Amino acid sequence: MKKRIHPYHRWVVGPVSAGVDRALMKIMAPRPGQAERLSHQEKMERVARITQFFREHPHSGDPERFFPRPPPEELSPRREQILPSGVQVWDASWKSDHQPLHPDLRDSWMDRHPANRTAWARLFLRDEPRPALIILHGYMAGQWGLEQRVWPLRYFDSIGLDAVLMQLPFHARRGEPERKGPPPFPNPDPRFTIEGFRQAVRDVRVLIRWMRERGAPAVGVIGMSLGGYTTSLLATLEDGIDFAAPIIPLACIPDFLRTHNRLGPGAQGQELHDALQQAYRVISPLHRPARLPGDRLYVIGARMDRITPLRHAERLADHFNCELAVFPGSHLFHAGIRSHYRELGRRIQGWIGRPLNPRG
Repeated sequence: MKKRIHPYHRWVVGPVSAGVDRALMKIMAPRPGQAERLSHQEKMERVARITQFFREHPHSGDPERFFPRPPPEELSPRREQILPSGVQVWDASWKSDHQPLHPDLRDSWMDRHPANRTAWARLFLRDEPRPALIILHGYMAGQWGLEQRVWPLRYFDSIGLDAVLMQLPFHARRGEPERKGPPPFPNPDPRFTIEGFRQAVRDVRVLIRWMRERGAPAVGVIGMSLGGYTTSLLATLEDGIDFAAPIIPLACIPDFLRTHNRLGPGAQGQELHDALQQAYRVISPLHRPARLPGDRLYVIGARMDRITPLRHAERLADHFNCELAVFPGSHLFHAGIRSHYRELGRRIQGWIGRPLNPRG
């Protein structure tokens, strides 16, 4: 049965939410780079070369080689504070030794971005290990102060979950201090974006292993927007997670570019969109099955989302054969999302097969 939308949400929350999203998209609009200045034919030829490289690479047909599992990494958690609730806050870092497959990126990836070679996470733990939730942020985010306000960390603790905030490649502390403007990942260059997601998968797997070794009886991943895409990708690759929840997710990079008029008009724009679909296939969560059953996946979308419109969440839910929940707000204005976090908590209890133990 279709849920009735309250008039307040329809006439007030909806327009305000959509307006906030549109304002951000103007700020996020990229400055024209070398790729944007190419002719249509030059863009098509460039994308074809990238597609051919990754399609013909010997690792491309084997997810275990294309997304290689990292060797055991030594995490060095340092306790930052103890919250009044008793939760201990730890910061941890580890070496993120990502090796790009594409030869044009191998030297620059390591030399031009030294801060990105260290991965960071903030952990909210109690003395005894509990089921763990790894949380992935959105584009241009990842700063600890921001993420601790965006996510309902106190609620997760109250239902008995340890929470881990991880910074995605090139974001927050992983960005170069002198850089002005948005992070370089994702990037108009598909090669860079593909390698960025390969590195993100690698880094999350380090945390999954570490939380398991610490004694977490279950580990799940949730993420917003860019983090929602990464969460969805992990759900198609990783057997070591028990559940996943993409929230206001990006699902298809070419669709995002087309929605925001970054591919050109008419038939040429459609032609470039179709070519990019092939280039991004190697990292697309829509082109491989989930490793998790559909009842362990929960997609949350926003009705008024104007950044990654609701269609992205719908496509993922259809592909994963899982439930889609929709809140009335937008990508940035999360009006109505709290009830879905509570539902997610109830589902986690069912997924791990036992009631969660509140407050440790």
